[in-house]
Amino acid sequence: MRKFIPGSLLIILSGFLICLLSCTLGSCFEETESYLKASFYTGDVTPKLQAPDTLTLYGLNQDSTIYNKMTNVQPALIPLNASTESCTFIIIINGVADTIEFHYSSYPHLISKECGYTFYHHLDTVKNYTKHSIKDIYTGNTTITNLNVENIRIFY
Repeated sequence: MRKFIPGSLLIILSGFLICLLSCTLGSCFEETESYLKASFYTGDVTPKLQAPDTLTLYGLNQDSTIYNKMTNVQPALIPLNASTESCTFIIIINGVADTIEFHYSSYPHLISKECGYTFYHHLDTVKNYTKHSIKDIYTGNTTITNLNVENIRIFY
């Protein structure tokens, strides 16, 4: 006597097997956010890499604070808004406040199939910064990605 497998059960098992084999085993382990990386330097004659005693950073006309009296921040990770072409931040280094305005362009970048897209930025200019605590700002790598690469140096 021959056993018969119903057609609907065969279709369900085949569909389950196809779904199981089509899934990707990997997960996203890469950094998916792109931040402007700002390193802090002190000293006039021979600048030296040194984090400020305290750092507070927040965006102008924004509700969230990025750093609030944090110590040993090196580098500072500054988020840029991909839907605008400029951002202004209030930065308080060791209790003295300054403003910094960044002008940039944004473009989407595919990280991987598992991680999806993120926005990279091209830093055009750093301008309109006050000089209460900040002595100078040096722009290095103008391509802002998810890699750990210094973009600007803030001398205070």
